[in-house]
Amino acid sequence: MNHLLLFGTVGATEIIIVALIVLLLFGGKKIPELMKGIGKGVKSFKDGMKGVEEEMKDTINEEKKEDKQ
Repeated sequence: MNHLLLFGTVGATEIIIVALIVLLLFGGKKIPELMKGIGKGVKSFKDGMKGVEEEMKDTINEEKKEDKQ
């Protein structure tokens, strides 16, 4: 359990270190493209989660209707 807590708190120092590593690996010109791709991925993930949530709600509502009959 304690090892999970280590990853839960990210400070400014860690963010700066990760940013520097990304800058070294990808260079300054590739970072905007990388961030754009990450943004699209996050949006796609959120949309997928909304779809799953709506399906679950619909299934629950259908089961409740069947139980009432």
